[in-house]
Amino acid sequence: MNKIKIALCQMNVVDNKDENIKKAIEMIKESKKQGADLAILPEMFNCPYENEKFIKYGETLEDSRTLKSISETANEENIYVLAGSVPELVLNDSSNENNLYNTSVFFDNEGKILGKHRKVHLFDIDIKDKIYFKESDTLSAGDDFTIIKTPFARIGIGICYDIRFVELSRILALNGAEILIFPGAFNLTTGPAHWELLFRSRALDNQVYAIGVAPALDKEASYNSYGHSIIVSPWGEVIEELDYDEELKIVELDLDLIKQVREEIPVLKNRRTDLYDINEK
Repeated sequence: MNKIKIALCQMNVVDNKDENIKKAIEMIKESKKQGADLAILPEMFNCPYENEKFIKYGETLEDSRTLKSISETANEENIYVLAGSVPELVLNDSSNENNLYNTSVFFDNEGKILGKHRKVHLFDIDIKDKIYFKESDTLSAGDDFTIIKTPFARIGIGICYDIRFVELSRILALNGAEILIFPGAFNLTTGPAHWELLFRSRALDNQVYAIGVAPALDKEASYNSYGHSIIVSPWGEVIEELDYDEELKIVELDLDLIKQVREEIPVLKNRRTDLYDINEK
């Protein structure tokens, strides 16, 4: 059978970059010890989910203490790692303004970067009397689709809010992605309402594995992550879902199930592309 062991690293994220890096390294090492092929870290795993902290914790990819540590660990432990996401600082020499992106970086088992994804859809919401947050106050949006080729499978990457946009997942699937991974940090309003529903929907829509890895809940933080890291099968079945607390979970995926489901219910083959050219006004 064609299988891969995935490590969901639902870690506590605190207001201390060194502590967050240390925790991430510990979880990656434990993932390898438990037989994982790929360890997945949460969205913004090296800093609190706050606009001010994005600015404070921002690092360039070329000079990132965070990513250098993850790269070295991936190499030492011989494990693939999706470094959830970090605030990526891009220096702009032509102006006085620098850009910040919410960026995920994928490392192979030698610590080499296989690809990166900058969050395409910025999380700007205003749910009356419950939560207000605008990533666009500090972050810039990416504009690329990201598929990583690995020895196990082709993996499509999105970040958190990206999962709400069906076009992104469908484009990734149509271009060969068999697993979709969304490091995310839904909150205590949107999480209970939509988190599981969205992952089941994207998995079912595209007949892929859909995976979300989130920070653990910190009730003292200004932004409360819902946790509940999740894996959903191509059949739309929740294979694993964690709770609110910090936890490391290893889950084995049967990749042959993707082909089986697509043969049993050929949704992608049966698309009526002759009808889908819609001119929006």
